[in-house]
Amino acid sequence: MSAHPSPISDPTSPEMHWSRWGDPAHAGPLAESAFALVDTFIGTTDTPAVDPADVRLSEPLDAALVAELAAIVGAEHVLTDHETRLHRTRGKSTPDLLKLRAGDGSDSPDAVVRPGDHDEVEALIAWAVRRHVAVVPFGGGTSVVGGLAARRDGFAGVISLDLLRFDKLVEVDRTSMTAVLEPGLRGPQAEALLAAEGLTLGHFPQSFQYASIGGFAVTRSSGQSSAGYGRFDALVVGLTVATPQGTLELGSSPSNAAGPDLRELVMGSEGAFGVVTAVRVRVRPLPEVRSYEAWRWASFTEGAAAMRTLAQAGMLPTVLRLSDENETAINLAKPSEVGSESAESTSGGCLMVTGYEGTPAAVEAKRAAVTALLAGLGGQNLGPDSGQAWADGRFHGPYLRDSLLDVGVLVETMETVTFWSNLDHVYTSVKDALVGALGEATLVLCHISHVYETGASLYFTVATKAADEPLPQWLAAKAAASDAMVHNGASITHHHAVGQDHKPWLAEEIGPVGVEILRAVKERLDPTGVLNPGVLIP
Repeated sequence: MSAHPSPISDPTSPEMHWSRWGDPAHAGPLAESAFALVDTFIGTTDTPAVDPADVRLSEPLDAALVAELAAIVGAEHVLTDHETRLHRTRGKSTPDLLKLRAGDGSDSPDAVVRPGDHDEVEALIAWAVRRHVAVVPFGGGTSVVGGLAARRDGFAGVISLDLLRFDKLVEVDRTSMTAVLEPGLRGPQAEALLAAEGLTLGHFPQSFQYASIGGFAVTRSSGQSSAGYGRFDALVVGLTVATPQGTLELGSSPSNAAGPDLRELVMGSEGAFGVVTAVRVRVRPLPEVRSYEAWRWASFTEGAAAMRTLAQAGMLPTVLRLSDENETAINLAKPSEVGSESAESTSGGCLMVTGYEGTPAAVEAKRAAVTALLAGLGGQNLGPDSGQAWADGRFHGPYLRDSLLDVGVLVETMETVTFWSNLDHVYTSVKDALVGALGEATLVLCHISHVYETGASLYFTVATKAADEPLPQWLAAKAAASDAMVHNGASITHHHAVGQDHKPWLAEEIGPVGVEILRAVKERLDPTGVLNPGVLIP
């Protein structure tokens, strides 16, 4: 058990790489052991990205329109240079990166505009309606579902409404244990500001180091400590939203019966209904200790059953994660050790990670209770080392994808959620769909990292040798896997949101009446359709 090491490595994370994930300083070639594993199973080919100067972007916004924007936010906050627009082009899905690596930046914004307060956001939206310019709200740029590639047909241009300057902790209410955060705060920045007050939000998705508070809200994000702290939508108690129809203020009380909860309408809206300018969230005391352990289960089925027992007994630890046999075998739960031999990778079975946060007494009591239950169900306690190794490396996984793309291996992730009674069926169906679409020389891995009394999420990683035209290759596989999810009673997404990529399956999931409800809200709030056009609404 350790004194509370913060998950924050650097609250001032640099700009993400234009064609890769995260900090360029952390990028590197595939480790020798991992390269040998991939080369043997899949095969490799050098596939470098083009020079960033050679990426073809859209034409910059007309000078007269730039001048009008400058009058709203100041000339220094309207940027049209190649580098800035390149860094605001698309998100970080594999299709996004494949296009950029090949030099296709056609979805770039024509200008990047950085307002400084709510009034400026409202003025920018009113300007966009008047000039019929599409507006793409930008937080951290971590979307993996096409959420930042606006449809530009019929518009006079596209601007990225960059919330970079919305970076403040506005208010702390210690009596109610809430805080008001601005939406442009990245995860580490928000946690650093709260830690100075002795508090934490407790939301640590894999995108934590670059994703923003506003992005967490409008995509219904779920973090790796969701078993203890809850999903981000469960943490949000209030929102301020700028819309084409004016300001929407939500969250006058913790909960109420005043009709449908409109906070839920904004959360998951991905900027299609308005731009979030403030988020009031639940906060918790900064934990005094954080402790992690690993367990081994003979099979994925047995490990999942143990997770279900914990959830339904009300005994969830703060962190609960289970890798299937394939993910355990190659150590994907510990990205820095992929391909290496260890006790976990050579003795079979499935690796589970449990984590506990709080006061020493509370952590020890919960750990003892969970340990007794898991041991009674047949789990093998592997001790703290492997659990701590996962905690130390949990933000490094996305870098592995870039290293694999460099050697011609197509890699992507996808996730879903279903009820416990349907979990094994969905797990098998999605794996079969991916292998059927991509061929036998395809590696499909899976883990469970979010659990509920009634069900759990499945998070898949797939790797295969890239074809000469990798984009249609992946889109066909994505369609097959998405069909397998929705046709077998699972959701199209648990926490990645809808964007453009998931719209066809969202329509099937919510049905024609649900589609009409979304369209009606969009048409009433944004009748000219300037807010992130093409995203979310089927």
